[in-house]
Amino acid sequence: MFNKPFSFNGRIRRTEYGISVIIYFSFYLAFKSLQKEESDNPLIVFLFIPLFYFLVAQGTKRCHDLGKNGWWQLIPLYSFWLLFENSEYDKNEYGANPKDEPSSNEKIQESKAE
Repeated sequence: MFNKPFSFNGRIRRTEYGISVIIYFSFYLAFKSLQKEESDNPLIVFLFIPLFYFLVAQGTKRCHDLGKNGWWQLIPLYSFWLLFENSEYDKNEYGANPKDEPSSNEKIQESKAE
């Protein structure tokens, strides 16, 4: 989970996207509270840039999981659809289904067996 979170390539599952949204909003609220306390500090605004980039990258990968390109996330309220829609089951043009890939625990067990 969270393999290359700032990359726009590949696919992610609903769980990773949901956790990404929670992370985004928790940091967003923290930054907003800092901005209210220090309203004259422009550095706070620059903290939003990597946070927003992270959310857009994760949304793009979730769109890829549904077989769509990343521009679909610009549709209003489409982010809710991304949270609840099942992924395409087979490999698509954006990569293999992340549900089919072995988890990190399975990879560790396979390497110990060898």
